[in-house]
Amino acid sequence: MLARAILFLGVAMLSTSGSAQTSSPPLVLEGKIPLGEISGRIDHLGIDLKRQRLFVAELGNDSLGVVDLAAGKTMRTITGLSEPQGVAYVLSTDNVYVANGGDGSVRLFGGDDLAPIGRVELGSDADNVRVDPQSSRVLVGYGKGALALIDPATRAKVADFRLKAHPEGFQIDETGTRVFVNVPNAREIDVIDLAAKANRSLSTQGAGSNFPMAVDRTGHRVLSVFRSPAILMTLSNPEGLVVAKVPTCGDADDVFVDAKRRRVYVSCGEGVVDVLDETASGYQQLSRVPTVSGARTSLFVPELDRLFVAVRARSGEPAAIWVFRPAP
Repeated sequence: MLARAILFLGVAMLSTSGSAQTSSPPLVLEGKIPLGEISGRIDHLGIDLKRQRLFVAELGNDSLGVVDLAAGKTMRTITGLSEPQGVAYVLSTDNVYVANGGDGSVRLFGGDDLAPIGRVELGSDADNVRVDPQSSRVLVGYGKGALALIDPATRAKVADFRLKAHPEGFQIDETGTRVFVNVPNAREIDVIDLAAKANRSLSTQGAGSNFPMAVDRTGHRVLSVFRSPAILMTLSNPEGLVVAKVPTCGDADDVFVDAKRRRVYVSCGEGVVDVLDETASGYQQLSRVPTVSGARTSLFVPELDRLFVAVRARSGEPAAIWVFRPAP
């Protein structure tokens, strides 16, 4: 199935212009997968590699889009949600977790038939979802300042980690023992020690609106992207020391590390994806790839070697997933 999906993405969806091929950009637009009659803002994406399914949190439409990547089409739209913001697939239990900002719930669906199998009530503003690959623990940011730890086996919240304000993007480091959390309203980046259940705060040095975050596991770095001003800040892990800053695009909402090419992709609502190259001290801009205004969420899947960008319906452009192939 993996080979089939890569073949499809690389050949059947090919829609790149001749000029784009000639200029050899670092991201090549291979195709667009329509999401159907979906309106409003689109939030984060998740992936089920086993079944080649991409999950799309269609916040403004109160729905979850399910895209069949092998077939290149939307296979289903799950309705009845409440402003879904984060989504993740948990391989160990074969479940899909969807965090809902509207009612604070985390809805669970079976991986095979996508039937609802439960929900966890967090109270308010359930947002980003992360899965610890080492333990399969599920972490969900929510409310006025907390990360909930959910046990996939029991489908219940087993712990809370308190923060000074609502968490935005957060990532589990390569050791599985620390979580770095963007807390923009507190102008901080928090570092949570999962074993000790303790946290410490790192200054953002005056920068604000830090939403997306990524971990460079090979380089032992943490990347936090700010909107005010629009910069990418690189921190050392585990020390949390700021080692570099570089300008990036505006209204960023997702950032990913391409370890194979030592690059970083930042998707921004201003209608571009910034491609940054690694340097000895940090990162520098390589290219700015155009998308559509408001298309600020994305997902880079190293196993497929593709960047998926969520494009909302606006200005004659239908809601769709744009598929980019990194090059070379």
